Amino acid sequence: MLHYNIYENQTALFVLFSTVVAYNFIRFYRISEINTWYLDWLKKHKLLLYVMSGVSFVSLLYLLFLFQLKAILWLLPFGLFTIFYVIPLPFKNVSLRKLPGIKLYLIAISYAGITTLFPLVQNDILISTNEWLLFIQRFLFIVIITIPFDIRDLNCDNASMNTLPQKVGVNKSKLIGVFYAILFIVLEYFKNPISDKHLIIGLIVIVTSVLFLIFTKEKQSRYYSAFWVEALPVFWLLLILGIHNF
Repeated sequence: MLHYNIYENQTALFVLFSTVVAYNFIRFYRISEINTWYLDWLKKHKLLLYVMSGVSFVSLLYLLFLFQLKAILWLLPFGLFTIFYVIPLPFKNVSLRKLPGIKLYLIAISYAGITTLFPLVQNDILISTNEWLLFIQRFLFIVIITIPFDIRDLNCDNASMNTLPQKVGVNKSKLIGVFYAILFIVLEYFKNPISDKHLIIGLIVIVTSVLFLIFTKEKQSRYYSAFWVEALPVFWLLLILGIHNF
């Protein structure tokens, strides 16, 4: 939204509240599958998380009535991806998360769609070449920063999930991530016009992401992926805010 000089708050707030609801829903639905330190944290803060989810759900319902129908329709498939990420599909009796090989890309396409296409459609921005390139770049970025999580969970994820590290190994997964990073930068040169500021920011963000990817290990500290890698989008936001306030 900052990239397109859009300054309304409803869309961003909706994404915030829906993320809180979706994330907590997924965590509590899968609580029996969690066998790490995070399980104790979830149980200890269950009431707080329920209250947060309840307030967020009421807030997103209110905001939903402020959106154009076309924006809601664009949002719908990503909402369905989120619901059936853990709930079994009615015709297959298995959740999308457990379908072999698609977990990583499902997360990335949902993230990219909700944070690019949805706010642009809501604010009557025509989805043309530049916007699709932005969507693809966001998709690639999320794939890159999700690989460290799959490497971390290599010994926890069921082998049937066929995640990228399970399928090709840790080193090849990192190489694929580096290739996606190069593609991310190359796509910037296909935009018209090319923004030098956003090119520099994109380069900083993607190089930082690649460094985190390269140094990812199966046995990593508790907060390596769960905090530092997870914070890379916030780092990106801070860089953009820096440019707008410069």
